[in-house]
Amino acid sequence: MSGSNSSDASLAPGLERPGVPAAVASMTDEPLSLTVHNLPPAGDALAALQRSRRGRWQMLGLLLVAAAPVLASYFTYYVIRPEGRRNFGELIEPQRHLPEAMLALAPDGSTQPLEQLRGQWLLLSTSGAACGEVCRSNLYLQRQLRESMGREKDRMDWVWLVTDDGPLPADIAPALAQATVLRVAPQQLQQWLAPAVGHTLEEHLYLVDPMGNWMMRFPARLDRAGAAQAKRDLERLLRASSSWDKPGRGQEPH
Repeated sequence: MSGSNSSDASLAPGLERPGVPAAVASMTDEPLSLTVHNLPPAGDALAALQRSRRGRWQMLGLLLVAAAPVLASYFTYYVIRPEGRRNFGELIEPQRHLPEAMLALAPDGSTQPLEQLRGQWLLLSTSGAACGEVCRSNLYLQRQLRESMGREKDRMDWVWLVTDDGPLPADIAPALAQATVLRVAPQQLQQWLAPAVGHTLEEHLYLVDPMGNWMMRFPARLDRAGAAQAKRDLERLLRASSSWDKPGRGQEPH
């Protein structure tokens, strides 16, 4: 009996064991417990990763869409000008935006903002109503250059800005059937366009982009050989902007 009681007492919690401190003995009497945290199923983790990647791609896509007009305009203006300056026309830097307050007089006598011309590429010339030799040559080249664009010609208007109140020559009226003819005060026009040094406004052809920016000036008194080089500039510009500029007004990016 005494042996049995002694054995039971040696196993009782809280009692000292020979050679073992009471604190250690107490710890060893405690049952060992482990906490296991459940991991998410592998399928759920993969789906979450895919959603995260898809969200990043969607965000990148939205950023690209928002930046597209700006990227397109830089591409239009600068990719055509690699080393060696391939363009024939002189690029205007910085581009000059069409003044909002600039008014024009239509052939029917109505007044309209010149900003209404935005939304198309504009190949533009200017002169007095009498339209001398240089004026007639420019008008002819404008028409020919536009026609030479083929299927892309509907993305470009040719415009004659008349700077006085004189009557227009009757003999050129049939040739102007597809032109846009407007009268503009010369003081207003000089706030927007400018000739090369030593030349006058009437001697050049000017190119305006669909956003209303004057961005190129062709050499003064352009001849047919020069027109062939100008055509290459126009073709490159129309090709570079084809992704965001479509025929008809109201298509320009904002």
